[in-house]
Amino acid sequence: MPTTYAERLNVPLRWWVQATMFLATVWLAFIVALPAWIAWAGAGVLLAVTFGLFAWIGSVRITVADGTLTAGSARIPLELLGEAEALDKEETRRVHGVDADVRAFLLTRPYVSRAVKVAVADPADPTPYWLISTRHPRTLAAALAGRSVAG
Repeated sequence: MPTTYAERLNVPLRWWVQATMFLATVWLAFIVALPAWIAWAGAGVLLAVTFGLFAWIGSVRITVADGTLTAGSARIPLELLGEAEALDKEETRRVHGVDADVRAFLLTRPYVSRAVKVAVADPADPTPYWLISTRHPRTLAAALAGRSVAG
């Protein structure tokens, strides 16, 4: 069965720009207050850690392929899933907040405001649903239901 949905949750460009400006400010403070080699080394370490963290956070992939939903490192066969519900910004905040279930599987990112809530129909699984951040909730929900949706 071919891949019916694939998405990577990349960190937005503005985060990279803001981090670069912040690190430049930190470097400037370091270079004024410390010996140059310490300032450069400290700024370099902060740069590597920050950009490494962004690359790691943004490496999360969501796919629906070969009868399996993969969200990050988690996988579940589609036959063990119930209804998939595309959520808008407010519904996502509600389900992720006041209406959250502590047993739910969450793959959420703060820079993605919409999500899909997928019920787990496996009676042996204590997880009631998966909440997955996505920039295309209708398309992901349709792929989980085996339908095709434009946009």
